[in-house]
Amino acid sequence: MDKIIKGIMKYRKCHREEMVKQFQKVKDCPEPKAAFFTCMDSRMIPTRFTETNVGDMFVVRNAGNIIPHSQHFEDELAMCEPAALELVCLMNEIKHIIVCGHSDCKAMNMLYSLREEELASKVNRRISPLKAWLCAHASNSLTRFQQLEISDFRDPILFQGETSLRKFVAYIDPEDKFGVEDKLSQINTLQQLQNIASYGFLKKRLERHDLHIHALWFDIYTGDIYYFSRANKKFVEINESTERCLLTEIKKYYS
Repeated sequence: MDKIIKGIMKYRKCHREEMVKQFQKVKDCPEPKAAFFTCMDSRMIPTRFTETNVGDMFVVRNAGNIIPHSQHFEDELAMCEPAALELVCLMNEIKHIIVCGHSDCKAMNMLYSLREEELASKVNRRISPLKAWLCAHASNSLTRFQQLEISDFRDPILFQGETSLRKFVAYIDPEDKFGVEDKLSQINTLQQLQNIASYGFLKKRLERHDLHIHALWFDIYTGDIYYFSRANKKFVEINESTERCLLTEIKKYYS
């Protein structure tokens, strides 16, 4: 708390005045362009590494950047993440949903450790809310990971995109740069795109190509950020040599 209070005092002295001006500027007509679903890991600061500011995007965070599939709920609006989807996509009509995973994700590390356990174990659900969360909503990610592990991560995975007809192929870490837990994290990030598309109240906008879903992945040890390129069928590092090609792909694919 000492660090937080000192930080607040520094904010009051150095940044509050400018931030209040920004709040006033967007007060009556905020126009956020995206919703950013990411992990609650303290090392993830999305507004900093995307250089976004007040009013630019909604941010939703939880353990493992998971958006539960609609099949888990009798009522699709029963939890935070579906409620957030409704808020940002129906009430605010944003056009882009971004899911961002990251390396050394503690939730994904725990999910990997559960691969030998019974995911539906009542013991898990009673003693660990985190295990219960992962068992309930990340089992598909782990299943896909285990299937890919059999082929030594050489085979592609097929994911559903915005609609049942708009599928995409993914090769996970074909250069073998990352450990197995990070491979699981990348699979889990892509699985969330399929989960998002399962919500009925998004169906019309997705079918009209009026709402688009993207995947990013952040390597916390190098600071590199990867965009999942459907053209390249893999996560591609966003840098000076790839920026133009990725922007061209995004413009073409989502036009």
